[in-house]
Amino acid sequence: MAVGMDRQDPARPDFAEAPDAAWIESVARATIERLPPAFAAHLGDVVLLVEEFADDEVLAALGLDDPFELTGLYDGRPIGEKSAMESGAMPDRIHLYRRAILEEWIETGVRLDDLVAHVTVHEIGHHFGLSDDDMHALEDSVED
Repeated sequence: MAVGMDRQDPARPDFAEAPDAAWIESVARATIERLPPAFAAHLGDVVLLVEEFADDEVLAALGLDDPFELTGLYDGRPIGEKSAMESGAMPDRIHLYRRAILEEWIETGVRLDDLVAHVTVHEIGHHFGLSDDDMHALEDSVED
């Protein structure tokens, strides 16, 4: 690690080596903590997972051949489609795919913490059934 760099500081995008899943998870959780309370209150049961890539089954279901094409996935039913009478369902999950995120970071040159926040907010937006415009507004609300 280069002198003066702290891999655990999400504001530092200049890494000597690729950040691990724990770093990406810490950035995603920090993003969630900055959400407006009305959104954060409905995320308590959502599981956040950081994985290397989407598995073959997920890629096939989405019609994707290249695992680098998928940086994140919301797996669950949007809040507006849920019933209070539902029970026994698997918890909603947000998957962040580390290697695809890192590849996009390299290709685009955006700050890695900004990219992780963007993917996280986008997947949270699916949890709430938001449009892309609404997701952009939500993303703007969590920027530092």
